[in-house]
Parts: sequence; C-alpha cells; structure tokens
Amino acid sequence: MKLNMMSSPYKHSHKSVTQLMLLVALAALPGIATQWYFFGAGVVVQLVLALVCVSAFEAAMLAIRGRKIWPTLQDGSAWLTGLLLAISIPPLAPWWVIVIGCFFAIVFVKQLYGGLGFNLFNPAMAGYVLLLVSFPVQMTLWVPPSELMQHTLSFGDELSLIFTHYTEAGFSLEQIRVGVDGVTMATPLDTLRTDISHGLTVAESMEKPVFGEYAGIAWQWVNMAYLVGGVLLLQQRVINWHIPVAMLSALAVCASIGYIFDSGNQPGLAFHMLSGATMLGAFFIATDPVSASTTNRGRLIYGAAIGVIVYLIRSFGGYPDAVAFAVLLMNMAVPLIDHYTQPRTYGHGAKS
Repeated sequence: MKLNMMSSPYKHSHKSVTQLMLLVALAALPGIATQWYFFGAGVVVQLVLALVCVSAFEAAMLAIRGRKIWPTLQDGSAWLTGLLLAISIPPLAPWWVIVIGCFFAIVFVKQLYGGLGFNLFNPAMAGYVLLLVSFPVQMTLWVPPSELMQHTLSFGDELSLIFTHYTEAGFSLEQIRVGVDGVTMATPLDTLRTDISHGLTVAESMEKPVFGEYAGIAWQWVNMAYLVGGVLLLQQRVINWHIPVAMLSALAVCASIGYIFDSGNQPGLAFHMLSGATMLGAFFIATDPVSASTTNRGRLIYGAAIGVIVYLIRSFGGYPDAVAFAVLLMNMAVPLIDHYTQPRTYGHGAKS
C-alpha cells in the first residue's frame, strides 16, 4: 500500500479544498456587496483585475515549476488570495497597484515557498503590506461614501479613474475625494488619528460627517456585513471559533480599558469593533488554515495576540489600521506557538 504525505491545510471535513475556498468566497459576498454600495463599482473592477492576475501568475509559476496547471488552479486558493487583496485596497486605486500586489502574493509569498500548504505568511496580507509600504499615497486614496461625495460617479468614470487617474469629465481622484463639506476625506480611522494629534477629543472628532453612530458612516455597515459572513463560516464549520473569538475579545478588552482610562483620546469598544478591517480580519484573514496556528490553545493565543497588536498599532503606531501587520507578525510566531501548545500524545504522561 502506498501512503502519500500531504501538506496543510488539514481540515476535519468532508469538503474538498475547492469547496472550502468557495464557501469562504461566498461568505464574503455580503461584505463585498456592502462595499460596492458605499464605495462604488470600483470594488468589482479591482476584484476582476485581481482574479485575472492571480490566475495568470499562478499558471506561469506552475508551468515554470513543471506542475499541472488546472488541477492546482481549481483548488481556488489563488482566487481567494486575489479576492481578499482586492477588497482590502482602495476601490479606485490605479490598476497597477493590484497587479503588483497579486504578483508579490502569488509568486514570492506562495509559489516560491512551494505552493498551497507551504507558505509561512498569509499571501494576501503580505501583498497588502508590500503595497502599503511601497505606495502609501495610492493605498490611502479611499473615496468618501457615495452619500458624502460631491460628484456622482458612473461606471465609466470609475473605470477611467482606475486606468487613467481621471474621470471622463476630467476630474482627478483628489478632486473626487472632496466630500460635501469641501474637505478631502480620509478613512474614519485616519481622520480620528489626525484629529487627536491636533488636540481634538474623540467626541469632537466624531461629529464630522464621515462618522456614523458607532464608527465610520460606511465602515460600520461593511464590518457588520463581514460579521454576517463570518457567522456563516462558523455555522458551516469552515473555520474554528477560537481565532475570531480570541481576536475580537482581546481587542474589546484593550479598547474598553483604553476608553475607561482616557476617553478623551481613546475611542470606545464599538468604534474598534466596527472600523477598518476588524471583522474581515477576524473571520477571513486571521483564520487562514495554512499560516495560522493549528492547535486549539495555539489558536486562542494567536488570535488574542493579533487583537492586542491591532489595538496597539491603531492607538500608538504609525498606521491607522493594523490587521495586516498584526497577522504577519503572528504568522512568524506560529511555529513557536504550535510547538508549546501541542496536545499530549494519548497514553503519555504530562511533561515535567
């Protein structure tokens, strides 16, 4: 009898890797639809570009390595990487941004490590961090929610902005980013950070139009939509509960403590839960079965550490959101975490 040793991800499930990846993509649809509603069809354009790019780069690398192309492509892992990267970048970012991000994620982070199951880091987040560090201007060009924009954009305008940086009428992206109050708008996390550095309190900052009742006027609904998708993943047992629960709990504890001791400069629990990529990170990114911890105790430590790092970088670091950095930092710690959290072998006593 011939035994084959397979690489991770290992899942106690009757579903194939392709089915698992498809379920994750389907669960992300509510969040994608909500982003489309608030930020326009550029979200879908970036998604299509990403899917084309990851397919081409994966196929090219498989051909170079002498591997079968279609059987590997159809596992869906490359497409899911492209999806996560596309919904993480500004919808109207220049076309070459998503191309570079996909190239780095697939070629350097995934295929050069050996493909699915061998990558040490989350490919989508590694690609995102490369883009954020290398092209900070392009990666912060988020447009205001549609209800706050002075100029209504057609699908043709959004295509033109992505590929030429100007609308069909000749407006630049900087002009489009001007909100109803005549001020160029940033994301809620960045707006709050800037206002606090200028001496405003959290309450004073959150009176601006970009904020809603709990967090950003659009971002609070985007996060709720990804929470719905995350609950679906838990219900279908595509992911374990340990990482998202640990991450959100740790972030909640840190946010609550910070608010209790410094409510003037620290936003409350709801703001942290419903801002940036909190829910996307907790359910769709940190739970990557390849680069995350594989033991139950390890998952709790891994998730909690991500939550703490997210809070620390948001509150005291140089970037307004921190999910990608937190995930990559903890990816490096996974071998150590797994080593010390392995369950005891059946029939063996506890180690002294």
